[in-house]
Amino acid sequence: MGYYEFILTAADEARETLIEKAFSMGCLGCHEKGRSLVVHFTDTCDIIKLRDELRAFRSSLRDAGLSSEFSFDYLYLSERDWNEPWKKRFIPIEVGERLSILPPWENRDDGRIHVIIDPGMAFGTGHHETTKACLVLIERFTKELKGKKVLDVGTGSGILVIAALKLGYEEGTGVDIDPLAIDAAKRNLLLNRIGNVEILEGSISDVDGTYDLIVANLMPEILVRITHRIASLLENSGIAIFSGMLIGQESLVITAIEKAGLRVIEISVDNRWVTLASERPKY
Repeated sequence: MGYYEFILTAADEARETLIEKAFSMGCLGCHEKGRSLVVHFTDTCDIIKLRDELRAFRSSLRDAGLSSEFSFDYLYLSERDWNEPWKKRFIPIEVGERLSILPPWENRDDGRIHVIIDPGMAFGTGHHETTKACLVLIERFTKELKGKKVLDVGTGSGILVIAALKLGYEEGTGVDIDPLAIDAAKRNLLLNRIGNVEILEGSISDVDGTYDLIVANLMPEILVRITHRIASLLENSGIAIFSGMLIGQESLVITAIEKAGLRVIEISVDNRWVTLASERPKY
């Protein structure tokens, strides 16, 4: 498998919007390099369509009152060429009180809970603010929920469901519409020697049962659309975590949460990203 690497240079005010756009186009992940954004897509994507869609996005930025002046270039990378820079760039991180996110080649004996993620697969390595916020809340609520069943919607690398199982959850389910994410999550489960987790290709509508903890780290428009379904799968005493919103976007998600019969019990802000924890009101 190969990959397309796009290098985008844009005004600071447009960067977050461009990141959202890249993920909506199916990018595997992105990172900042100086004043540029580096974005990766698999070579199964239509490169002409990707290029034209990015060019056309200038008008959307302009309509939003943002600077529409950005440039980009792209190149093709073999799988080996793509993986090697990830190995050099991946820095192990500690999250919350007990978790450490490590690549497969890193060994530590520090008494922490190690979540091993292959960064060459992208999809989520734990470094983004929303992922870290979800991990912190998962750790906190694991103590309260006594670790039962967890659902990770848009599982990506599987990092959140893997962390939940290592923290004490008994069963887990991860669901994602992207077959490449499904493959990445299953490989990471093997790296962590985690069983009792089902990884499903599909949407939340394909999930059955009820869960004590549900986590969804997705774009806000998707969160709004699936909130009722999340509420229907949540145990009465359960917790639902919503992330993936920039400051200013959370109000729509909060409204959807309340319409679904849940209430927000915590709002976490990290840099410009918002994460919400919710539960069913206790009357």
